[in-house]
Amino acid sequence: MIINNKTDPELRYQKMLAKLRERGCRITSHRIGLLHLIAESEGHPSAAQLYERLRLQFPTVSLATVYKTIALLKQDNEILEIDLHGQSRYDGNKPFQHPHLICTRCGQIIDGDALPSMLTINQQIEDVYGFKVQQQQQVFYGLCPKCQQVTDV
Repeated sequence: MIINNKTDPELRYQKMLAKLRERGCRITSHRIGLLHLIAESEGHPSAAQLYERLRLQFPTVSLATVYKTIALLKQDNEILEIDLHGQSRYDGNKPFQHPHLICTRCGQIIDGDALPSMLTINQQIEDVYGFKVQQQQQVFYGLCPKCQQVTDV
């Protein structure tokens, strides 16, 4: 269920938890805390940002736990990785492919949900080139409205 263009955090949490249970993963308090953070996250946090937030609640959590859990969720398509030239960010609210608009000045990442779907382009690629797209990343770099105002002044 999507609420205000964002997935319901409790449903996201439950779905990710179910996927880890299906895999037979240990469900620790650290993992439960991380799943809540991912499901409730505003924006697109990095693994380091998730780790720092999780450490506030669980001082003994390891960065390895964060990375291992993210890797499992990525394999199950429960988290979307946005590769920003070697620095990954993660979208746990909308783990499906969708465009991202990235401000080159302030680093803000905006979901481009109102943009047309890439499914048409993917089909054209398959029709014209015989190439089957398995993974894609739609990233547009530019200036957000706030940074444009600073530039224009």
